[in-house]
Amino acid sequence: MFAICGIPQVVKTFRTKSANDLSILFLWLWLLGEVLTFIYILIGDWETGIAHFPLYFNYIANIFMACYLIWAKYAYPKKYSVQDGIPNQI
Repeated sequence: MFAICGIPQVVKTFRTKSANDLSILFLWLWLLGEVLTFIYILIGDWETGIAHFPLYFNYIANIFMACYLIWAKYAYPKKYSVQDGIPNQI
């Protein structure tokens, strides 16, 4: 279930071409957490000789989703500008 949690946000961001409401700090921390946990699992599996393929899928899928959302946050244009404290649609 964790592997698919980000799919609705990825689909919405892709369709709307907007990532304005996403926190960039959240996205970077999400990516860092996924990468570090994936490394931890790989090291543990290497030491024990047991592979946990479902976990690999989960973390790889989440890493790709987080990377896409980070890219979208920087790549997609802003839909709104704030002028005099009042949001105006561009």
